[in-house]
Amino acid sequence: MIKLEHVSMKYPAGTVALNDININIEKGEFVFIVGSSGSGKTTLIKLLLKEINPTKGNIQVAGYDFSKLKPRQVPKMRRKIGVVFQNFRLLKDRTVYENVAFAQRVIETPTRYIRRQVPAMLTLVGLADRYKAYPKQLSGGEQQRVALARALVNKPEIILADEPTGNLDPKNSWEIMNMLEEINAKGTTVVVVTHNKEIVNAMKKRVITLKKGVIISDVQKGGYIDED
Repeated sequence: MIKLEHVSMKYPAGTVALNDININIEKGEFVFIVGSSGSGKTTLIKLLLKEINPTKGNIQVAGYDFSKLKPRQVPKMRRKIGVVFQNFRLLKDRTVYENVAFAQRVIETPTRYIRRQVPAMLTLVGLADRYKAYPKQLSGGEQQRVALARALVNKPEIILADEPTGNLDPKNSWEIMNMLEEINAKGTTVVVVTHNKEIVNAMKKRVITLKKGVIISDVQKGGYIDED
């Protein structure tokens, strides 16, 4: 589902963000990627979304070989990935319904399908009764659930969550993680980039630890490794 082979990323200023990393994530896995600031996590996300290209190595995501991917194919590839961000990235002038529907309109989904699928996704994340609300009327936890519904509505093969609990209190953090676990149980591959040691240690999933652009640990049913 996700494969990185000898991937390195050196920025023009000379900073080496990733150095010869190899990762293989199978379909249906749930994987945490952890590491302190400067470890290369943000660069890894950008590479997986093909926002940037590696200096060396090859990347494959959802059946697409990035070395052979043409620019016009990138949007189609990205539809295979649902992304959840720390700061929600909701459209402030749109309702909850419209925020989720927007993801479908981008790929020109017929309106009759949108009317069916958006309510289904909002029900899944427990916000069916808040469909007319605007983001400013929602709590942080509710906003993240809208973001999750938006990420799921196009039925992606992969969910990539970048610090999904970073702006949430412990209760809401666990609600979001439990939802991700339920989504994973249905077959979706889930990759979570996080600093949350408590969640990583409690969930006992596969943990890939980055330090200064290098993988220092890749453990099945592992925990958060302090790098000091």
